Amino acid sequence: MARVLLFGPLRDLAGWREREIDSPFLSVLRARLAEEDAVLGAALGGPGVQVALDQVVVRGDAPLNARTEVAFLPPMSGG
Repeated sequence: MARVLLFGPLRDLAGWREREIDSPFLSVLRARLAEEDAVLGAALGGPGVQVALDQVVVRGDAPLNARTEVAFLPPMSGG
């Protein structure tokens, strides 16, 4: 199962920081999370939210395996 991590306001919104979820692809994982919690699903698809697989930011879909770490990162600000 993939290790799913949420940070910042995403963690606060979901009410959890880390979960193990079985999913073959990132797109399926996102769909499962949105099905469980529509508000979280919308937030994960929001502007500026990035996804890192094993600490590498990815865009689009990607395959997952039992040891993949999936981190959803909120929009960053700074100057």
